[in-house]
Amino acid sequence: MSSLDLAGLGQRLAKFEPFPLEGRVRRILSGEIEADGPDVSVGMQCEVFPSSGESPVRALVAAVREDRIALVPFAPVSSLRVGDRVQALPAHQQFPCSDQFAGRAVNGLGEAIDGKASPAGDSGRFDLLPVLDRVTPTQPFVTGLRAIDGMLTVGCGQRLGVFAASGVGKSRLIEQIVEQAECERVVVCQVGERGREVEALWRRLEETGQRERCSLVAATSDEAAPMRARAVDQALALADYWRSRGEHVLLVVDSITRLAMALREIGLIAGEPPTARAYTPNVFRELPRIVERCGAARSGGSITAIFTVLCETDEADDPLVEVMKSLLDGHIVLSRNLAQAGHFPAVDVLRSISRLFENLAPAAQSQAAQRCRALLARYEESRILVESGMYKPGSDRELDQAIAARARINDFLRQRSDESFPLAETSRALQGLAVDHV
Repeated sequence: MSSLDLAGLGQRLAKFEPFPLEGRVRRILSGEIEADGPDVSVGMQCEVFPSSGESPVRALVAAVREDRIALVPFAPVSSLRVGDRVQALPAHQQFPCSDQFAGRAVNGLGEAIDGKASPAGDSGRFDLLPVLDRVTPTQPFVTGLRAIDGMLTVGCGQRLGVFAASGVGKSRLIEQIVEQAECERVVVCQVGERGREVEALWRRLEETGQRERCSLVAATSDEAAPMRARAVDQALALADYWRSRGEHVLLVVDSITRLAMALREIGLIAGEPPTARAYTPNVFRELPRIVERCGAARSGGSITAIFTVLCETDEADDPLVEVMKSLLDGHIVLSRNLAQAGHFPAVDVLRSISRLFENLAPAAQSQAAQRCRALLARYEESRILVESGMYKPGSDRELDQAIAARARINDFLRQRSDESFPLAETSRALQGLAVDHV
């Protein structure tokens, strides 16, 4: 037998389960199953086999107690009965990854939703990089958007949040970044999204010729909480798979808020107490793990992550927003006032920040960005006086410069959704603005 055959035999033996772990269903609720086994740990998955012979129902282990386990099903439980067999799934079936996922749309289980056969793949890596292998990004991540590349320069491997209320252009901004980003792979994870939005994004990727480098992992709002939560883990596994091969990956999770809602549902079933805004402790345990899995690796390759966060108000004062801001390497805040004025992208540069901007932007660009920020801030301080006509020109030289510069700066920050600007051109234009208003 050749060495190749031996290698294949070893892989098959590793996946063989001669004595599967089993238990029996003891209680069934609409969103919860209780069983007396098998002997599993939290986070593992099981299959429940209906006595009627219908297809098994996959479920997530949410809690393990002395005499029973709590399972959260991925699908409706109408076919299940008390006494049905529960069997643990082997670990190798957890998160399939391979190059076959490029250009494909799948659900949280790695199963195709694009009408083709499901892509094949072995279980992907699902562990954190060692702390000292998580390096600081040194290479700019180019989005083609002047407001970001010029004023909020992002690095390859940076973790960034897009904070926005509804109706301010978040989805269109994300689409433009996905289409224009300079990277080798793109993994988009849509959690709790409307099915129409998933289809629209997938069609848009085909129309723009970006589909071949993109992988879409989607779990719509009508799917069970474990499927919505698992979609993010599947997307992370794919991004980690390509990063481990030295590639630069863009990961977009839209939205982290809907993920938190799914985790809250699982936490409540597991018996965890609700805390701030009724979020359970598992939400605040999982978010750091998800964020820290992204980033640049010392061995090469990176995962640049963009997490969208839905704000209940434009003041962005809910606990989930504050937690994400503390975990991320920067945040982009979208303004309703700018959106209503037809300003796209509606990036509020005064409330947004990239923590790595000073490390990534050349000194001349950094100084120019600071000057433009200062002018915008000075205008905002006196907006009421200026717009009410109470300010007399010539009374304040700095404010006069801010009034004169505001229109040109806003023109620089505004661009069409089909426009993309090279980083060098963006930097030159920004420096020109600052020189004209020194």
